[in-house]
Amino acid sequence: MLSDQVTDLKAQLTRLLDGHAPALTTVYGAGPDTISQLLITAGDNRARLPSEAHFAALAGARPIPASSGKTHRHRLNRAGDRQANSALSHIVIVRMRYHQPTREYVARRTAQGSTEMVIIRCLRSGPSRVSRAGLACAFKFGVLSGWLAPGPPSR
Repeated sequence: MLSDQVTDLKAQLTRLLDGHAPALTTVYGAGPDTISQLLITAGDNRARLPSEAHFAALAGARPIPASSGKTHRHRLNRAGDRQANSALSHIVIVRMRYHQPTREYVARRTAQGSTEMVIIRCLRSGPSRVSRAGLACAFKFGVLSGWLAPGPPSR
């Protein structure tokens, strides 16, 4: 009974996403749940996300410099929308496990001495960029206008 409802709702959500954000449904490792979360995070205001960097900061996927002295490194950003960050992390984990080019990248970076957290941080920017491009496409064609949340129109 409950599993039937889940299946039915997931099918409805997939149908809506295919109609409103088809560019995001092509992202490898992104399911309807993660795409929905990224759309919710983006909101209905295109001026809120003028660039990839803004989307990455909003999702908490932009690294923060944590250098001292001669050491130059970055750490994960703890700010931003935690659900969007989690959605991007889910995409990265799926890609690390099943996407052959990503697996080759992980093997190459591991051989260079990078830790898994550094590799994940670097990989998280890829889906963030692709998601931002998909959102830009959806904004361009006006398919998000009024769909995400009721309320006054964006300025």
